[in-house]
Order: sequence, then structure tokens, then C-alpha cells
Amino acid sequence: MIDLNNINFSEMSLFEVMVKIIANIRFDFCESKIMNMYIKKIQEVSLFISDQLSEMKKLEQLLLIFYKNWNFGCSTDKYKLSDMIWLDTVILSNQGNSFSLGIILIYIASQLNMIIKPVIFPTQLILKFQNLEKKFFYINPIDGEILSKHTLKAWLKGNISPSTELQDSDLQESTSLIVIQKILDMLKIALIEERNIELALNVSNILLQLKPKDPYEVRDRGLIFSQLKCYHVAISDLLYFVEQCPEDPVSDIIKMQINSIERKKVILH
Repeated sequence: MIDLNNINFSEMSLFEVMVKIIANIRFDFCESKIMNMYIKKIQEVSLFISDQLSEMKKLEQLLLIFYKNWNFGCSTDKYKLSDMIWLDTVILSNQGNSFSLGIILIYIASQLNMIIKPVIFPTQLILKFQNLEKKFFYINPIDGEILSKHTLKAWLKGNISPSTELQDSDLQESTSLIVIQKILDMLKIALIEERNIELALNVSNILLQLKPKDPYEVRDRGLIFSQLKCYHVAISDLLYFVEQCPEDPVSDIIKMQINSIERKKVILH
């Protein structure tokens, strides 16, 4: 299994790390094949974006090609959520969510010597670009729209609370590890909902590298083990959560789950 603690993020891009992580989750995922598909995209876009262009012109051209020529975006059809995250499915369908589209755009931009940074905004991932005049531009990775602070404020008020105000901390760059954790959290939930429990367990084990002994992550792994009928390890994980978080309201539900698993073990024996 990939060891995230030994990855040097100064040498590997967020996109490249996610490719390696997905290869560790899905055994049908061919890392070299997927990288070649994206390299072809980079070669294609390089033909249209000259180094002689200004930074803003480069950005405009990249967004035009990515969203208009290649038609990347977020589908309104009922795609499985995991298909909006798997980077091989995203490049074949041109459909992703803010996180998958965001890390792809960041990667392609980096190959054109453009620096775009991820920001985990309270409502979704957005991208931050700084021009030579040190002015920041915020990009919606769903459609390539340049976002004004007025729009971002409206997002907060509409999705969180009418009294919510835009804070400087909302627009701070997110570390690669935090972005990866967020993507894996979404992927784990999607796979559980899609009843793809074996893959969900693979994701949970990787998340536990980022959050060792985190009681909530251990609890989720225990619930996954229970669905796989691995009752002994499931009980161990669930008991750990109850011991670490006795005041959590969910603990009572987990205790009921443990009793249910214990009964199943008795029946099986």
C-alpha cells in the first residue's frame, strides 16, 4: 500500500499523488496508461498556449480549451459520485466534481509553468491564481468561471447561513494532504452508498495513514468490516470508538451495532 507519510510533495504534484493512491485502491487502474492520457492533453494544449503570452492570457486560453474545447465540467445527469472522482473515468467522460477537475487543471497548468493553488472553500474546492501584479483571481473548477468576492459571499450566505461573512481564512491555500483527505472522505462515502464495500475498505485504510487512531475513521472502518462480515475486527474498531468517544451521541447507536454483530457471531457459530 502507498505510504503517504513518505511522499515528498515538493517533487510530486497533487494530481500525480492521487493517481498513485487510486492505483492502490483499484487493481484495474493502470497508472501508466492514465498518465499517458493526461500527457497527451498537455501536449495538445501546449500547441495553443505560447510562452510569449502574458500570464492572464495563458490562463484565459487554458480555461477556454479545458472547458469549451474539451468540454470538461460537472454533469447534471445521474452519474455515480465515485465516477466523478476516479481520474480515469473523468478524462473519458469529461465529467468530474470540483476536486477532480481542480487537481487536473492545476496539473495541466503546472506543465505550462503556471501556478494555480487549491483552496477548500466552505462550499467546494476553488482555485487561486496570482498574476504578476500580485492580484488574486479565484476560479470555479466546475466551469472555469472567474469568481468575484461578491459571488463567494453569496455562496456562503446561500449554503451556510445568511449571516455568514467571507473571511480571509476561507481563501487560504489548502495543503495537498488536506485536499487528498477531503477527496478520500468523499470517495469512501460514495463507495459505501454504492455498496462497493471492498474498495471502501481500501480507501479507509489509506485515510487511517493520514489520521492514525482517529476514532471516527476507526469507527467507519469497523462499520465497513461489519458489512464484509469480518465481525471480529469490526467489533474491535467499534469498541475503540465507544471507548474514545463515550460522550458522542453516536456511541449509543454504535453500542447497538456491536450487540447486533455479537448476535450474528453467535448464530454463525
